[in-house]
Amino acid sequence: MNQPHTGIAEQINGTLQKTQALFVIPKKLQIFSGSALKVTAVISLLVDHIGFIFIKPDAFVLLSVFGKQITLYWVMRFIGRMAFPIFAFLLVEGAWYTRNRLRYGLNLCIFALLSEVPWDLLFYGKWFTFQKQNVFFTLLLGYIAICLYEKFKGRFVLQAGVLAGLFAVAVVLRADYSYSGYVFILLVYALQNHRLVQALVAASGLLPFGIKPVIAYVPLMLYNGKRGFIHGKVLKYAFYAFYPLHMLALFLIRMYLG
Repeated sequence: MNQPHTGIAEQINGTLQKTQALFVIPKKLQIFSGSALKVTAVISLLVDHIGFIFIKPDAFVLLSVFGKQITLYWVMRFIGRMAFPIFAFLLVEGAWYTRNRLRYGLNLCIFALLSEVPWDLLFYGKWFTFQKQNVFFTLLLGYIAICLYEKFKGRFVLQAGVLAGLFAVAVVLRADYSYSGYVFILLVYALQNHRLVQALVAASGLLPFGIKPVIAYVPLMLYNGKRGFIHGKVLKYAFYAFYPLHMLALFLIRMYLG
């Protein structure tokens, strides 16, 4: 009897599943809930921005490796590379589990707008500039792409048009991580059940900073799929609000220090 035909997509998925199975993390080591990932991401972001704003790149040499000086600035920026891949992962998880996709998207949009002035003040010293936009816009574009891709399921031309159109918006908008961040979100979505392959994508150089973003997959590989301790609207919106508030605080501290 002839075996049923297996499509290319199914073959690829089967290969990815087998690859993932080789790197199964024991349950007792899966200690990161969704809440723990959120805390890790915001701490990483804060360390990164403190390093960028207040630490000189060549100051505070910690050690020298093969003639290369490892400075405090380098270490803080390295830690900061965890933030975006974790945010992208949490966005995909949020799109999957949210009970109200419209409200989720509106939250992203509102905080993208609220974050723009603090972003511009901190990084450009202006109340507003189109030079570059904050990362919430990148997350918003990725989220819209996921929602519309699923809405037009089975209608390939519409799906391709939506993804391409939003890619063009990402290029023009110049949000943080730009089009590479948008593409990374889509790949995390496409590889939702294959964290090991996501890690390879993070190490591929698609995102800025070369191989460094792969550090995010240390906590992500230990994710246990549980929600964690962040419950209720207060803590939920505190997580969103951290982004604009920490930038405003850093800006005011820098102004105070002259």
